[in-house]
Amino acid sequence: MEAEKLIAEVKAAVDNKDKVKIKEIFSQLYPADMAELVAELSSQELKFIIPVISLEKLAFSFSELDTNTRNVLLNFLTPQQLKVVLNEMYSDDVADLLGELTIGQSKELLKLMKNKDAQQIQKLLGYDEESAGGIMTTEYLAVKDDKTVEEALNKIREISTKTEMIYYIYIINPNKDLLGVISMRELLTADAQKKLREIMHSKVIKATVNMDQEEVANQMSKYDLLAIPVVNNHNQLLGIITVDDALDVIEEEATEDIYKMAATSEFEITAAEEGILSGVFKRLPWLIILLFASMLSGTVIGTFSESLSEVVALAFFIPTLTGTGGNAGTQSLAIVVRGIATGDLDRDKMFHHLFREVRVGATTALICGLIISLIAFFWQGTYFIGAVVGLAMFFTIITATLVGTTIPFIIDYLGADPAVAAGPFITTLIDVSGLFIYFSLAKVLLQHL
Repeated sequence: MEAEKLIAEVKAAVDNKDKVKIKEIFSQLYPADMAELVAELSSQELKFIIPVISLEKLAFSFSELDTNTRNVLLNFLTPQQLKVVLNEMYSDDVADLLGELTIGQSKELLKLMKNKDAQQIQKLLGYDEESAGGIMTTEYLAVKDDKTVEEALNKIREISTKTEMIYYIYIINPNKDLLGVISMRELLTADAQKKLREIMHSKVIKATVNMDQEEVANQMSKYDLLAIPVVNNHNQLLGIITVDDALDVIEEEATEDIYKMAATSEFEITAAEEGILSGVFKRLPWLIILLFASMLSGTVIGTFSESLSEVVALAFFIPTLTGTGGNAGTQSLAIVVRGIATGDLDRDKMFHHLFREVRVGATTALICGLIISLIAFFWQGTYFIGAVVGLAMFFTIITATLVGTTIPFIIDYLGADPAVAAGPFITTLIDVSGLFIYFSLAKVLLQHL
């Protein structure tokens, strides 16, 4: 409600050409709130407010803007205004911005920047966008190891306004080799005449420039870091990754896994400009693949049609069997996919985890099998149906547990994302195996009756 009121106030101020009111509103906003507000304004309204609001503040909200709003602003900003915005933005945010533009647009914007800054941005653009190098910033605090605490503090006062994170100070030698790290609190409380090499922590948690961004985020989460240094193969400091970028990575990876678990490509709900056809083409291929895969269930039923015709009551329990098997498999799958993503599970722990899951699965299978067996017996009044349904439930849950536990490990071993094993794919596989177990047991028992 407050956001809607704020939008209404800005729109009213634009209509009344009240520049003082607009300046007052925007001066009190956080960058994220400013980005949300700007996204709700029309092109003409944006054109009016740009000369009024602080370009320095707009720069900090630029990375929060959606692609459409960002493009509109780029068209309205003069070269001189763009120069101010780009010089105020952090290097990783500028690299992300240029990565979304055409080569021609990127070159034009780079020309507006200082040569040194432009060269740093071009280096960042050369890294894989999902690697540590692709998300790092080159604005950090680094001081040579032979400096005293007093000298380090004097240098920090000079350059701190140009850095994104001032909580950690990284200690380097003349070759930029990373030697250690110290926090700002430790630096402020240390003896002013001590050398940095005497008080630094030489064991540094760091990321290599080609490390996957998800692994970097997991490291930061594991060690509760606000930033992590990025080094090359020679241990030379190249940049840092800050906690806000790590949070973005975690959100991005979680979103990607959810889409994969639903067997769909990434589709931004709020991106209405993509249109219906875009959503159709992203979902349809998966649905067609699953359509043919699900036909295997029909093939299994057709193969055992004779058994089904002899005891029609068998059909009553098909939804229960396939549904419960799918649920059991999804439970095991969710634990493994999450464990692999967070680093709690790896291939070395596969057999230990599999043994645990088999025991859990066997226990739950026995209980569920007994329950459905009794229900089938009292409902249909025959031991045959009770025995077949109960045994089928028991073996289906165990199979589902094995499939849900092992397949993600196998996919991870092959170098793919374990999340693709989830959702419809695993359910379809368990449906087919469950039906095969069910009708195979029915056929065997029928022959002995």
